[in-house]
Amino acid sequence: MDKRKANAKRAETVNGPQPGKQPGGPKAPRADKAAATGVAANKPLKAQHFDLPKQPNTAKAPPAKFQQDRHIEGSQNWQGQQYAVFRNYKSEWHDQNWWDSHHNNIVFVFGAPYFLNAGYCYPAWGYSPNAYYAWDGPVFALNNLPPDQVIANVQTALQQQGYYHGDVDSLIGPITRDAIADYQRDHSLYITSAIDQPTLESLGMT
Repeated sequence: MDKRKANAKRAETVNGPQPGKQPGGPKAPRADKAAATGVAANKPLKAQHFDLPKQPNTAKAPPAKFQQDRHIEGSQNWQGQQYAVFRNYKSEWHDQNWWDSHHNNIVFVFGAPYFLNAGYCYPAWGYSPNAYYAWDGPVFALNNLPPDQVIANVQTALQQQGYYHGDVDSLIGPITRDAIADYQRDHSLYITSAIDQPTLESLGMT
């Protein structure tokens, strides 16, 4: 390993992954994807409404396991106010009465409750004890759409640019999160593997 690579590796170890980078080095650029599909970079995209499956395909997106006070791994390294919701997030379990008394905007996706706060939807763990969540974390509430519609719109946008090759099923499971991560890496964004505001802005969706 030459001195330049060693220094970069040392900085990454101390400071955590930088925008567009992960431990082990950046992935090869995919600048040709948008051109190949005829999608113009930064072209504004209008949010669509999708008819989605009634039940989730848990084989493609296994349910997340609840862990009390769990924080999102790596989020401490995501700098800037736009990532504060991820740095501050922690899983909490409360009953329905608690959630209803603390949040007046609860939406349901596949029967699972989410609460809306400051432009993001969060899983309301414990509201419905057996609720299914594909991912434990915030989802940016694009145009106040529920999480399933936001995820479907992001899947479609990533599909058009050649990053996502699965079904538009509104599940932020491993396949979708990998596609988001690849897009973020190629566009010098923090690799959150999540639907955050900077990623939607880059996709031209806000």
